Amino acid sequence: MSSQRIPFGIMLQGPGGHMNAWKHHSVPADASTNFGYYVGIARQAEAAGIAFAFVADGLYINEQSIPHFLNRFEPIVLLSALAVATKSIGLVGTLSTSYSDPFTVARQFGSIDTVSGGRAGWNAVTSPLEGSAKNYGRDKHPEHALRYQIAAEHIEIVKGLWDSWDDDAFVRDRQVGRYADFSRMHRLNFKGRFHSAEGPLNLGRSPQGQPVLFQAGGSDDGISLGGQHADAVFANAAAFEENRELSRRLKESAVAHGRSADHIKIFPGIAPIVGSTEEEAERKYREIRDLVSVHEALLYLGRFFDHHDFTAYPVDEPFPELGDIGKNNFRSTTDRIKRVAREKKLTLREVALDAATSRSEFIGTPEKIADQLIRWVDGGAADGFVLGFQVIPSGLDDFEAHVLPILEKRGRHARSQVGTTLRDHLGLPFKQSRYAQAAAPAASAAEEAA
Repeated sequence: MSSQRIPFGIMLQGPGGHMNAWKHHSVPADASTNFGYYVGIARQAEAAGIAFAFVADGLYINEQSIPHFLNRFEPIVLLSALAVATKSIGLVGTLSTSYSDPFTVARQFGSIDTVSGGRAGWNAVTSPLEGSAKNYGRDKHPEHALRYQIAAEHIEIVKGLWDSWDDDAFVRDRQVGRYADFSRMHRLNFKGRFHSAEGPLNLGRSPQGQPVLFQAGGSDDGISLGGQHADAVFANAAAFEENRELSRRLKESAVAHGRSADHIKIFPGIAPIVGSTEEEAERKYREIRDLVSVHEALLYLGRFFDHHDFTAYPVDEPFPELGDIGKNNFRSTTDRIKRVAREKKLTLREVALDAATSRSEFIGTPEKIADQLIRWVDGGAADGFVLGFQVIPSGLDDFEAHVLPILEKRGRHARSQVGTTLRDHLGLPFKQSRYAQAAAPAASAAEEAA
């Protein structure tokens, strides 16, 4: 068995991942806009040796949205504040490639990386919700394939701007009055179909070379984009075999794009529920499940299908045939929901309740959960995990108190972080500038010739 340390992230999404987590007695009802609460959770996770905090986001709400999504912080602001409220935990935030400008994104995450001493990560998403276009003066939300074309160009520009300066470009020589060596500055001069940027970025390279680039999406387009650009992928943890296949495809995609398979890390999102016995874990699961009514679960399910109205269907009949509904939103998720409902012959009620409070292999005793975590990593289904507790305070407390000590005893976790940057924490190398990479072979050839 491997002795590989398992890195963890924690989702900071207000009260938790459950749609009605705000109702739970263990969490402040206003958790999604309670900054003191966020600081406390981030510091607790940091002390427990969690590698990074992950802030998700969305750009459109309506009356059917998850309650605590109606009123929550913007990720860049929250991460910037947490950068000075924490010391070692990584700080990852979601920002849309469909509704942002590359130059601004490069400045924002480059600044957070510098302020935090090299702990920033950008979760680059294409934004699945159709309504997002309405908030940005657009006539139409881009189709799925087009969004990924936009994303590929957007990310290429951001990464290029992050390499605007060599690592030693800012000499700041007071004696001769030279602040920067302009021979070590690079203009990108990118002109694309969707975006253009001359550069250079008005910010030097960050402590880890570039912020860690996360990406989410398990569709064919998402896998291609992830293999080309992502340092880490936030995956949908439906089942071991499904994630092992996704991991295999992502790492093969990375190799096909000329990268090392070890330089892309797969982080399934999981929602552990820990009990001293299987019965106690089941009781905790039911307590969380009972926070939601069938009507609310139907609305929650609709969110993945562009807020399709599932209340119009009989709940105790088979999950309805939806045709192409959902193909332009959370495609990999909606494809899986349709497939599982068909294979297991589930009713609409069962599908909705499962979507609102999903069951997984990570509900049970501490030993069972620790065994599963190790199985997934050693079996090639994950490199680490994002902990999306249904209810954060109680979920984190139980995981920290009961699961992490088992992993520590088995050599798979430690309370101290690996290195100082997020890349260190995740086992990723320093991101060398593209210009330094290009110069290395020439320098080597010159040295051999001499």
